[in-house]
Amino acid sequence: MDVKQKDNTEKGMFYIEQDGKLMAEMTYVWAGTDRIIIDHTAVNEALKGMGAGKQMVTKAVEFAREKGIKIIPLCPFAKSVFDKVTEFKDVL
Repeated sequence: MDVKQKDNTEKGMFYIEQDGKLMAEMTYVWAGTDRIIIDHTAVNEALKGMGAGKQMVTKAVEFAREKGIKIIPLCPFAKSVFDKVTEFKDVL
């Protein structure tokens, strides 16, 4: 699965498309210039159980590390991934 990103400097999303159709998305908003707040994650039934959500969180962590920013996981799903994956704690 190829996780893509859109960002307009106020808000953005990590997402997965298949055949031009949005299959999964994780949205965020910028909180200042050094933090993003992940506020929502949705995965199409066709991708459930395939790790799509975790892949989007992983992409968000990579983005945060590249930019030197922090993540606030308000979304319960994203928070659960951060709680389980100790390697991601550096961006919290």
